[in-house]
Amino acid sequence: MTGQRWVVAALKASLVLLFGLLFLFQTMSLPGQFAHMAQESPDMAFLRGPATVITIFWVLCVQVVIVCIWQLLTLVQKDRIFSSTSMRWINLVLGAIGAAWLVLAGVFLYIGFNATDPGIPLVLALMVAVGAVVGLVVVVMRALLKQATTLRTDMEAVI
Repeated sequence: MTGQRWVVAALKASLVLLFGLLFLFQTMSLPGQFAHMAQESPDMAFLRGPATVITIFWVLCVQVVIVCIWQLLTLVQKDRIFSSTSMRWINLVLGAIGAAWLVLAGVFLYIGFNATDPGIPLVLALMVAVGAVVGLVVVVMRALLKQATTLRTDMEAVI
């Protein structure tokens, strides 16, 4: 149990660090980067606004997942991970992954139909596939958590 506490504490500290870095990235780096790219390539400057909004949205989706993981770790610490409360956080993770994946698929289709070089569409296709796999893994983990929650509830009813 001591090892579990240490891991949960280390993971929570890492989540705080990651969330803070993403916030800095979201508020300072991304808008400045796309402004710089618009200055360097004026013919692509029309993409500055949409690219900034979309990437900030993706970072926001990651931040939602971080908050949900934090809440799930708190449930682990309180030995309440096998409860209906955890299902709400898992559903929120699935919603964030699904929203980010849908936007990514839209970007892939837009760039795929307008690109002259196959490099970027291939990278986006890889990212769409990875996003789909991550989402499906979370769906499987959600089903396992639901089954374990049901078993624990049944055991507690017997005891």
